[in-house]
Amino acid sequence: MKDKHIAIRIEQCLALAKASNCPRRKFGALLLDPTRNVVLMDGYNGGPRGGGELCGGNVCLRDLLQVQSGTRMEIGCHHAEMNVICNAAATGVACAGAWLIITGEPCILCAKLIHHAGITRVLIVEGGYVGENGVEYLEAHGVGVQWVDGPRDPRATAG
Repeated sequence: MKDKHIAIRIEQCLALAKASNCPRRKFGALLLDPTRNVVLMDGYNGGPRGGGELCGGNVCLRDLLQVQSGTRMEIGCHHAEMNVICNAAATGVACAGAWLIITGEPCILCAKLIHHAGITRVLIVEGGYVGENGVEYLEAHGVGVQWVDGPRDPRATAG
């Protein structure tokens, strides 16, 4: 894909993240066919499909329980990466050979899903997430990782 097309897809992914209803942090994910330069599927983090309650109601349960970033992944919203891969599976869209743009580093569980779904490259908006992540897992398992410029996580510069 040409750099100008990647930049446009990053903008789309950042706009998609705004759809999230998570009060803590908003993430977006776009699954792309890099050969045809088309979006195959999208996803963002948030509550369960159908508009169910967020895990903590109007507050983030992770914040309420003081769960450190990158830990206890069973607590919290459905992740954008999980959402896009499940959306693809539910509609019969193949992930094999696709690229994924995400607005922050994936957690280890999402990294495993990305790898096992057959996604070959992940473009990560650099600095979008602070905490333990699955980048090492992706690289160790042959998934290409490309860092791209974008907005920074305000927690990274706080202090």
